[in-house]
Amino acid sequence: MKVNQAEIIISAASKKQYPKEPIPEIALAGRSNVGKSSFINKMIQRKNLARTSSKPGKTQTLNFYRINEKFHFVDVPGYGYAKVSKKERAKWGKMMEEYFAERDQLRAAALVIDSRHKPTEDDCLMYDYLKHFELPVMVIATKLDKIKKGQRNKQLKIINETLEMESDDVLIPFSSETGEGKDLAWTTMLEYLNSNN
Repeated sequence: MKVNQAEIIISAASKKQYPKEPIPEIALAGRSNVGKSSFINKMIQRKNLARTSSKPGKTQTLNFYRINEKFHFVDVPGYGYAKVSKKERAKWGKMMEEYFAERDQLRAAALVIDSRHKPTEDDCLMYDYLKHFELPVMVIATKLDKIKKGQRNKQLKIINETLEMESDDVLIPFSSETGEGKDLAWTTMLEYLNSNN
């Protein structure tokens, strides 16, 4: 897919700030510092629309990116970062629950994880959390370029089994460096965006 237009619309902390346009949305979830911003930037071919940070836990709101005037990417706060206070984490949890439970435009979620490692307990909890809201989930196994080709299938099998992925969900090996997996990610996303569930 060719992206001609991409902009951040709003960083929202509650539903009264959500964009009003009735266009479909894909939520992006993942551990802090796992490469969500790099994933967004690679998908839309921009260097720094989504700001990458060396400080994990930077995203503290729901960041809505409008793409080609047709849909939104919604970047949700990263999880698993210890330096964020319990109070702050509870606030994020409430904000995310409100979004996932009540947003009619939400079509699917992309869960970004590091393909080099077995999914963490937090990754598994996030996958289960997304399934609790009956969302289709595409798991983006990023940093693929850092794994030897002979090890890739083994790593992907570990990810699939650890998350206990449902058969309808899609596991996409992805590299923000080489662009591998980008076409499959777009194809999968467009299927979700064009569905009316």
